[in-house]
Amino acid sequence: MAAIISCYCYSSLAASKWINQRLPTKGSSFLRTQKSSSWWNGQFLPKCNSQKQVLCQLQNGQKGRSFSLKECVISIALAAGLVTGMPALDWSPNAYAATPALPDLSVLISGPPIKDPGALLRNALPINNKAIREVQKPLEDISESLKVAGVKALDSVERNVRQASRALKQGKTLIISGLAESKKDHGVELLDKLEVGMEELQQIVEDRNRDAVAPKQKELLQYVGDVEEDMVDGFPYEVPEEYRSMPLLKGRAAVDMKVKVKDNPNVEECVFHIVLDGYNAPVTAGNFVDLVQRHFYDGMEIQRADGFVVQTGDPEGPAEGFIDPSTEKTRTIPLEIMVDREKAPFYGATLEELGLYKAQTKLPFNAFGTMAMARDEFENNSASSQVFWLLKESELTPSNANILDGRYAVFGYVTENEDLLADLKVGDVIESIQVVSGLDNLVNPSYKIAG
Repeated sequence: MAAIISCYCYSSLAASKWINQRLPTKGSSFLRTQKSSSWWNGQFLPKCNSQKQVLCQLQNGQKGRSFSLKECVISIALAAGLVTGMPALDWSPNAYAATPALPDLSVLISGPPIKDPGALLRNALPINNKAIREVQKPLEDISESLKVAGVKALDSVERNVRQASRALKQGKTLIISGLAESKKDHGVELLDKLEVGMEELQQIVEDRNRDAVAPKQKELLQYVGDVEEDMVDGFPYEVPEEYRSMPLLKGRAAVDMKVKVKDNPNVEECVFHIVLDGYNAPVTAGNFVDLVQRHFYDGMEIQRADGFVVQTGDPEGPAEGFIDPSTEKTRTIPLEIMVDREKAPFYGATLEELGLYKAQTKLPFNAFGTMAMARDEFENNSASSQVFWLLKESELTPSNANILDGRYAVFGYVTENEDLLADLKVGDVIESIQVVSGLDNLVNPSYKIAG
């Protein structure tokens, strides 16, 4: 069988028209063996497999539209900065990433995207408390300050710390008022720890101990994130009725994924800590947690590792996804995309199909180790068990200009040891994935029914 893979004509993220190439696969899932998956030939155009040659302006026999001047400008600009081809992130014989919406040029030059997974997760929480955000931002800016070499960076760090401390002191009453009543005591306790930590960080800066800054910053941002989570009072919206009986993650959970690495003297075993966001993807994250509790991924190999993504989830045998024992059919979930300023996710359609060309997703493909579901080419609601982690950072593509945003359902980020994803290879084995927190946020767990 063969799978359709799509990419841009001029560069991986540059042109608005796709070309297709076919790759041999195991059964119907091309991400299993990658026997002839040479999709990149070192140039801007990928080479097509001999099974079917497809011209740049043709797709499935239909003539594509010509490029506008605006598209060409964006194509050339992005091609100049990117040297990696764009593979599809799908899992069936008809799988490809559909033609992306062309972003407005002003979006492309609006500034660098946020790449830190912790910051993305904090920003994605369903809260509206300006006071805590004014504490969060200068603490996050410390990372940028530390890019300056030597102890000179500490001058900027000191300004960041003073700004955060001032914001905390001035806004503490507003922060406390924003805490959910049932979590207020815990939130106040965290704020006390945050205040003490700020003083400790200030002393670290005064002592000119640069090496101690980043660990303390991480600790303080963890407090901030926990305070922000304590502001969420219950689950903020109703999942559509047709999906309410599915496993749903109503909140957040974290898993540890242990991978046995083969043939690498430098890395033998990796443990990746992954935060799953059910606030913005309850169906997608719930499906994954349910599969984790079934030990579905334990013992499964990494099935794709090409420098752009790491992917797994294709079970042994002819099945293309998880077979639900109660129905003896593949369990699929809908495409689920949460957009900034919306109260609930969109289901069953890409943002392009909805005409939301400039909408920004709450969980963008910006961080190294962004986790998302793979799906069929022509079926938005066909994701089942195959997941992927993005490795290629989006240098020139802010969140709503990234061609993956709004087309694949992101539901989490690797927050610890994410850099080690680049060391994984096809054939490395997932020894186990275990839920380490947040399991009580899973409702309708089918694994309990199955026993």
